[in-house]
Amino acid sequence: MQGIDPSVPPSGTGCADCEAADPPGWWFHLRRCAECGHIGCCDSSPSQHASAHATGTGHRMARSFEPGEEWFWDYDEQVLYESGPALAGPEHRPLSQAVPGPAERVPEDWTQHLHQ
Repeated sequence: MQGIDPSVPPSGTGCADCEAADPPGWWFHLRRCAECGHIGCCDSSPSQHASAHATGTGHRMARSFEPGEEWFWDYDEQVLYESGPALAGPEHRPLSQAVPGPAERVPEDWTQHLHQ
């Protein structure tokens, strides 16, 4: 699959852009850039950093960074692939990480902040 580098590890365990924000943000689900390993938050999350990363870099392929999910998304073609090549570990966020997360930053009315 074009736009995938299986040797690149993920950038961390949470959304890199939410973590770098001031104040730090929170996310619903995580996506991993299959080309550079950047971890971004999904399009349901308030900041939609995974899509912004794809748009800003031209890195078209992302993989879910959620436990038990192996699908890839092609941002250019808007196509879902049920599976793809194995990527460098870890393959998902830590199981101990809350969803949404991180728990201490999620507002009580978090469902009101999600994009549909």
